[in-house]
Amino acid sequence: MGGLLDLLDYDFMRRALLAAFLTGLAAPSIGTYLVQRRLALLGDGIGHIALTGVALGLLTGRAPLVTAVLVAAAGAVVIELLRAYAGTSGDVALALLFYGGIAGGVLIIGLAGKSAATLNSYLFGAITTVSDDDLRVVAVLALVVLVLAVGLWPQLFAVCQDEEHARVSGVPSRVYGLLIAMLAAVTVTVSMRTVGLLLVSALMVVPVATAQQLTRSFRTTFVLAMGLGVLASLAGVVTSFHADTAPGPTIVLIALAGFVATAPAGTTLAWWRRRRLPFEPAAGDAEHSHEPSEPHLHEHRPGCGHLAVGHGDHVDYLHDGHRHAPHSGHYDEH
Repeated sequence: MGGLLDLLDYDFMRRALLAAFLTGLAAPSIGTYLVQRRLALLGDGIGHIALTGVALGLLTGRAPLVTAVLVAAAGAVVIELLRAYAGTSGDVALALLFYGGIAGGVLIIGLAGKSAATLNSYLFGAITTVSDDDLRVVAVLALVVLVLAVGLWPQLFAVCQDEEHARVSGVPSRVYGLLIAMLAAVTVTVSMRTVGLLLVSALMVVPVATAQQLTRSFRTTFVLAMGLGVLASLAGVVTSFHADTAPGPTIVLIALAGFVATAPAGTTLAWWRRRRLPFEPAAGDAEHSHEPSEPHLHEHRPGCGHLAVGHGDHVDYLHDGHRHAPHSGHYDEH
């Protein structure tokens, strides 16, 4: 305990721990939506593009965090449009975009006269060098991600769960798809000083994958993933300080260790659920389980104000981030 308190005597470690806390919250929050949409590697691609934004900031003398946000957001929009409209041929275009992003970043950083150490600090993170100005930008960006990820939970969940159903039900799925991509871009920028642009995708995905081994509800996965992200980030910073290792890779390896450690529990829980539910779920049921929802006073019916989504022979209502299905006096959630 004394060793942990000793860290707080250093200004740079206080900033590092706060940046790690914010990153640990923000990265899994948007990562949950990416995993649900089967876009787990989107963060990795945006990280390549963000490097060009960092390089432009260094070349022009502007704050790299700001230019990285702008370039990464523009790249995220292009990625989402290609994914939505280009079909299979879009894969090649995305690959060219990713490769061009990292190659352009390396080239421009060289033109800016910066060293390889500067490049590595953004590729693999340099959390102990976060300044007060960097921390303020990270805090604002992380707050934006968290407010939108939580505040637009029902709409974003609807798009991630079943985009076609959401569109038919009146949800502007293209708009929310673009929003998810842009939030991912902002999250990449928030995380680049913590774990680095090449490792940021791991912090967005691994805590979510770990949480999914233990939970079935989208909401529970969302909350648990953020808790695991914070735990891995803080533990990584503390461990790297005492072991004299790079913070970014240490954070990612701790997150991966958590995934491996929970794998047996996940297997056991899956076996237990199969015993309770001996028949396979219906095709298209992404949650693979139906359990009574938490009690609430609201009565779901046509015109109740919650999004109605057709599901097989019944209608689900999106409420509090997941689906409620009327069933014999109560609501099933799945």
